[in-house]
Amino acid sequence: MGSTDFGNFNDFCKDSTLPVCNLFSGPRHDQNGPWGGCQLTGIPLSNNRHLANLGSIILCGAAIVTSLVLLLRSERKRAAVGRREMQVFLAGYIIISICEIFSVGGFPLNPTARVVFSAIHIGMIIATTWILMLNAVIGYQLIDDGTPLSLGLLVVSAGVLFIGTGYIALDTGLKWTGYWNSSYDTPNRNIALYVLYQLIPLIFLVAFFVLEAILVLRVLGEIRPMIYLTAAALLFAIGQVFNYAISRFICDGTSGGIDGALFETLFTLLSVVAVWIFWSSITEDDWPMQTGASYD
Repeated sequence: MGSTDFGNFNDFCKDSTLPVCNLFSGPRHDQNGPWGGCQLTGIPLSNNRHLANLGSIILCGAAIVTSLVLLLRSERKRAAVGRREMQVFLAGYIIISICEIFSVGGFPLNPTARVVFSAIHIGMIIATTWILMLNAVIGYQLIDDGTPLSLGLLVVSAGVLFIGTGYIALDTGLKWTGYWNSSYDTPNRNIALYVLYQLIPLIFLVAFFVLEAILVLRVLGEIRPMIYLTAAALLFAIGQVFNYAISRFICDGTSGGIDGALFETLFTLLSVVAVWIFWSSITEDDWPMQTGASYD
């Protein structure tokens, strides 16, 4: 596939602000690499440094606070199916938001530290979308939710994905083995990270939507929760459009003040809130239950 764009990041990094781009832009390991494009300047600091994406940093802070509130509210729904598993998902999103402050937010950092935050960010995206998909599977009650078996399978499998992806990202950014050094040259080709970062999370998200839609429409026989699920999907998609398709126009129009990453962070946060509302709506105590007998 050497003659195709599959596995290449140069166009993505030219038009968008992505944590993976920090890995290919040595020696500074920031968003300004050989691909060119609009450079975020944001707020100038001393020693020719910039706080490049203040809006994203603020929104990441809001995402952390919001997720903590939802996590605590989940604790109150003691009879809800998948309560612990939803809390694990929210914890994963909190970690992503913390890493995003330093990987996408343009926070001034030592280059090695930025690579580490970017690697954790990328690894947690794969792990957290996997956890979200498993939340849909758990809704079918194939195994009891909230048990050591359920949580153990969830955390261990997500941990394997996180460690594997994180290692590849760290090896790419820190050149431990030199195997991924060609990623630094245009067109910044890295098939492993392309599959793990660009494709697999999308597969997990689509699987989550399909599994939950079947559960709601065929098993519960309800329509209202689909409003929240569809809203979550649309909000997430809008955020990706801002980040991948509109970002460069926003950056050019604001002379490097902001770009689409700010709106991607916002709409992803709204999408996570919609996912929680959807989950809450299908775990209410007043859903009709199928029973084998009636009682006076």
